[in-house]
Amino acid sequence: MSDIFDESKTFHSLGLRDSVVKGLETAGFKHPTAIQAALIPAMLSGKDLIGQAKTGTGKTAAFGLPVLNMCDKDTPMQALILTPTRELAVQVSGEIAGLGKFTPIKTSCIIGGESMRQQIKSVQTGGHIIVGTPGRIMDMHQRRAIHFDNIKFAVLDEVDRMLDIGFRDDIKKILKTCNVDRQTVFVSATMGDEIERLSRSFMKDDAEKISTTAGALTVSLVEQLYLPVEPWDKRALLLHMLRHEEPDTTLVFCRTKATVRNIARYLKTKNMNVKEIHGDMAQAKRNKVMASMRNGNLDVLIASDLAARGLDIDHISHVINYDLPEDPEVYVHRIGRTARVGRKGIAWAYVSPDQGNLLTEIEKLVGLEIKQMEYPDFKPGPVPDDVAAERARYQPKRENVTIEERLAERVDTGVETNGLSEEELAAMFPGGVVPKSAPKRGLGSKFKSKRRR
Repeated sequence: MSDIFDESKTFHSLGLRDSVVKGLETAGFKHPTAIQAALIPAMLSGKDLIGQAKTGTGKTAAFGLPVLNMCDKDTPMQALILTPTRELAVQVSGEIAGLGKFTPIKTSCIIGGESMRQQIKSVQTGGHIIVGTPGRIMDMHQRRAIHFDNIKFAVLDEVDRMLDIGFRDDIKKILKTCNVDRQTVFVSATMGDEIERLSRSFMKDDAEKISTTAGALTVSLVEQLYLPVEPWDKRALLLHMLRHEEPDTTLVFCRTKATVRNIARYLKTKNMNVKEIHGDMAQAKRNKVMASMRNGNLDVLIASDLAARGLDIDHISHVINYDLPEDPEVYVHRIGRTARVGRKGIAWAYVSPDQGNLLTEIEKLVGLEIKQMEYPDFKPGPVPDDVAAERARYQPKRENVTIEERLAERVDTGVETNGLSEEELAAMFPGGVVPKSAPKRGLGSKFKSKRRR
């Protein structure tokens, strides 16, 4: 627990006023987490900040508590908190509203898919803190339903996602319109060099970075394991594990919406209490699914990466990466849905034979070796005919090669071996010389190409 809580401090000692601390005590919090202990005093001092902390360590309260503390009851729309997804906006606004229940500060949630009339009314009857997604925030600003004249605090949650190409222009427009004399705070679990550089371009020159991710990006309370499995066996393995492990509440991540729908449909035919969530669903239906999960009426949720951020539910005991994400940082956010603020959790990853290098990249990012999980009572199915035919056509025959052996054959040369021996590789190239890197972009012609690059 030492990598989460700082038991040498109390919320009073961080400089929060009594009405804010009372909300924390009512919620059952005694000591701040490491990121809260570091970020809250720095925010109260008025600095522009970049905050990085492991998933599930209380980043929302780390920036939400100082905002509650510094807002005054007579100024509407003085704090703006932007999130990449609607679900995260609902989560953040709900948490801040709960923590501020003994203060006069009111929070309004502004997201697409909901009644704009109700949101305008919420701002007019309070709206000291506005939490929302960039699209709806810009829409309401253009309609003059909200304004940024009073903004004292601008916060970007999950800033690595917020400054992706898809959001970047919207963020620039919003922050450019906000009061120049404001405090700007960006937070996330993952923070690459480019994102940090972009973040600083929106901040004052003396902006400070506070990071509590020493050692690893994931908390030690998440038990991380991987299972080697062929792609055609993953669905059967998922059903087998859900029936035999009997987890409390399980969140299953898939890469595509089509896979989400197919897996949810399959598990329903097996009488599993399961629902799905993805970006093609109407907001009202997404809200209904999330409510079912929060109320404990759901055993399994099959999700796209829509739910990888902002889903803070106490009883999620297991996260399953049915498909490994292409971006290792997405893995960090996915498994952060379990082991929230001091609770234990389990994260399983299904890894197919050609994903050894991707697993290695994830291990490098999180800073630890992910152990293999032995599951001897699961019996893999036969190789599909089309796969067997494809393998016979393109690969020399190999006898008795296990998935574990293929995954162990990870190389750093940049050349995909596909599990072939050195002799087999040499036989595939003229003269037996195996290339150690990809070919150069050009083919050696002395003439320059006129194509645009």
